Parts: sequence; C-alpha cells; structure tokens
Amino acid sequence: MCCRRLADIHMMKYTPTWSRRGFLATVAGAGAAVMIKPLSAWAADGVDPKVAAIVASTMGIDTHNHIDVPLTTADVPGPDIDLAGEMKQSGLAAICMTFAVDYQKLINPGDAYARFMNGLASMDQQLARNGMKRSLNMADLRAARKQQQPTVIQSVEGGHFLEGRLERVEEAYNRGLRHLGLLHDSDASVPLGDVFTNAPQWGGLTKFGADVIRECNRLGILVDLAHANAETVGAALKVTKHPVIISHTGLDTQLGQDANMARMMQPRLISKEQAKIVAGAGGVIGVWPHLASTPMEYAQNVRALVDVVGIDNVCIGTDTKLTPSYRPAGGFGPRPGGQAQQPGGDTSKNKGGPQADKPQNGSRPGERTNYAWEGQKFGFYYTVVDAMLKTGFTADEIGKIGGGNFCRVFEAATAGKG
Repeated sequence: MCCRRLADIHMMKYTPTWSRRGFLATVAGAGAAVMIKPLSAWAADGVDPKVAAIVASTMGIDTHNHIDVPLTTADVPGPDIDLAGEMKQSGLAAICMTFAVDYQKLINPGDAYARFMNGLASMDQQLARNGMKRSLNMADLRAARKQQQPTVIQSVEGGHFLEGRLERVEEAYNRGLRHLGLLHDSDASVPLGDVFTNAPQWGGLTKFGADVIRECNRLGILVDLAHANAETVGAALKVTKHPVIISHTGLDTQLGQDANMARMMQPRLISKEQAKIVAGAGGVIGVWPHLASTPMEYAQNVRALVDVVGIDNVCIGTDTKLTPSYRPAGGFGPRPGGQAQQPGGDTSKNKGGPQADKPQNGSRPGERTNYAWEGQKFGFYYTVVDAMLKTGFTADEIGKIGGGNFCRVFEAATAGKG
C-alpha cells in the first residue's frame, strides 16, 4: 500500500463506540483494588517483591498462545496437559488460547471445519481436566481474577473453518469463540484477505472477509489482523466498528541479533507507519519475543513500539506454547511434517529455567512460554515484568501493556454480548 493511501486511512474519521479514558480508569481502579489484597496464587518463591506486587496487581494476558490439542476425532482430547499449573507458574492471569487448522494440507471439503470442531472439543475436555473455564467477556475475566483462577479466551488463527459459510461465525461464537484471527499462513478455501508472507492475490480484504468482520462486530468477537498485509489491514479498519488487535508482531526496525531469525521474521513485522494507523483507530499491537535473545531485549522492543504508538496501544502476544506440542502417535512432541514451522528451537538447552529439570518433549528454544530465554529463573510474566521495570517502565505502564490495553479492546468487542 502506498504511503499516500496509508496516510488517507490514518486521517479518516473514526467513530468508536467505546470510551478509552473511561475504560482505562476502570482498569486502573480494579488494579488498585487488587493491590490491597494481593493474589497469593500468583506468588513465586524468590521473586523480587516489586515484581511480585506488579504481577499480583495487574491482569497479565498473553494475547496469542498456542495450546496444541488433537484435531482428529480419533485422538480427542489427547494426553492430559497441565495448563493451570503452567499459567500459575507464568504469572499470567489469562491467555488467548489459540489453535490453527492449516498446519497440514487440507485435502477434502470440510477438513478445516472438522478440525476446528475437534480442536474445540479437545479444549473443552482439557479445560475441564484443569478446572478452568473460558472467559466470554470482561465480567468473566474479572471474576476469574478475583477468584484467583487462571482463565482463557478462546481464539482460532485463521478463518479456514468457515469455508465460505458466514453462519459458522455465529456457530463458533456459541461454542465460546471470542477472538478470531482472520488469516493465517495459507489461504482459506474461500479467501478472506491477503496474507503478509504470501504474494498478494485478492487486493487486500475480500468481500467475504469484510462480511466476517461485520459478523464478528455484531456478535461480539474481537478481530485479530495478525498475518494480514497492509492492504488488508487498511481495508479492515474501514469496515470494523470496533478496535482490532494485531496480536503478535513487532517493529520492522527491531530485528535482534540472530541474522537467520531476522530474515525469517522480517516479513511478519509491522512498519512504524502501519503501527500508527492501527493505533490511530484504537487498536492494540502485540510484541512477540522471537527477535529478543534476552528479557531485556524484549523489554526494549516493547519500548520501541511504545515510543511509536503510545503506551495505550501495546500488549504482549508471544506466539509460544504454555504446554507441550501434541503428537498424534501418542504423547507429546513435534507435530508431524507438512506444517508451517514456528520460530524457536530445543528448550532442553535452557539451563536454570523455571522447570529446567523437566524434559522438554522436543520443544525448541523460545517455543515454550515459560522457557522463552536461556537461563530464565522464573515464569514468563514475572520475567517480563522484571525486565520492563529495569527498562524504566512504571507499574501503571506495565499494567497497561501486560493486560489493560487488551482488556480495553476485548471489552469494546464483547460489551453487551453474551
């Protein structure tokens, strides 16, 4: 998209249906109330008291966390996973629990839909095993936090399961979906828009993609534009009535120290110009850790984005996994070949991590959320809060980035809905 057209989109009048100032005041008030009565369930031995206090008084949310579960009927629900334990170890209060159905080639009509329904069925049972529930709105998130219970927001990455049938958006909503990533690595059988890592084919957002966004707005589902190219993002911002999220990316100026990783990830990053446009429309942008070799470098990447779009428009979106990858043959391990590979490598080399004595089941460094960096001593959110404090962020600023900003757009999308 040319600079002039991007600027036109940025200057267009945007009429939100939410009050950012009012909601941020509400989040700040809720944070203060929690500070009076810290949540002991989110305490970790040996953590700096300042870090522990911030983790206890904020709602840490990972806006894009993959929980791998079986997608085939015969394998549902898969081996037990300790999701609740991993979440409490991490310090996160909630995650947008996501999965994708296009990791392997879809051959038959209905494959994507069947995988989607199997994934939800697997997650139903895994949540029950962990004594957890999905949060369908902000009231649910607040209630779970008050009860010191980790919770999830159901997400899917890519609208492949729709297969051109708009009514399936409402069906997914009725099954608990509240966060829809419009696109993923491959095109859906009925495309929704151009993917940023693929050659443009559709001129940005398709008519079906626009219809899906409108249906999400009507029902109360947060729209995630991760994996969308600039044309698609620009068109989507013209369609949506509510702020959107780009859950996992980073500035294209922050490429890190690993040249190979930088080459792979660069097409997935956002320019300063694009970031300003999303923020100008009330949106929130998630920073992932894949281009940061240390927690401090991650905090500096967060700071770089804040310097561009402001403190109210940045969040955390790791694109990592709290629990091990599922292997259909039984047990856990790397997924079979033919899928889109995620960044990272073997976390068995992560000496001194929060569970360094446990086998990592074929994971790669940076793939598991609580093993994001070598030498990590505490869970993910504890580690990030510590690094952000050392980078100069205040407790209030960490509360916004850690979860408050996401809560604003999530409430805007789901307010008044079931």
